[in-house]
Amino acid sequence: MYSEKVMDHFQNPRNVGEIENASGVGTVGNAKCGDIMRIFLDIDENQIIQDVKFKTFGCGAAVATSSMATELVKGKSVQEAMQVTNKAVMEALDGLPPVKVHCSLLAEEAIHAALWDYAQKNGIVIEGLSQPKSDIHDGEEEEEY
Repeated sequence: MYSEKVMDHFQNPRNVGEIENASGVGTVGNAKCGDIMRIFLDIDENQIIQDVKFKTFGCGAAVATSSMATELVKGKSVQEAMQVTNKAVMEALDGLPPVKVHCSLLAEEAIHAALWDYAQKNGIVIEGLSQPKSDIHDGEEEEEY
């Protein structure tokens, strides 16, 4: 059901914890499944992500996608981090079961939320970044009609 990589990142998550005085912090949740993900970014003056940590309350897939997402953005520029999509997270984990795809979306949104916080704190605009939703299912009801 789960790939070896998903199991590895669930059982041995990378970058767990918090960063004090983080450059950006993003918290997102999914009210339907109860997962909550918080990502902390330490970004230097050249807009390079020097460190990244996460705290996730959720299922094994939520922990694994958080762990992989932090691995994918560490050492990258802010613009490169913007390119990390839920698809990229899933591919890096060798896939997820269809019912767990939302976990990878949560990881993407948490990165974007942390980047948004960083941009707000520094009075900058990050190309392609829009204000994040606190719940990834906000607005879905309208789309279902």
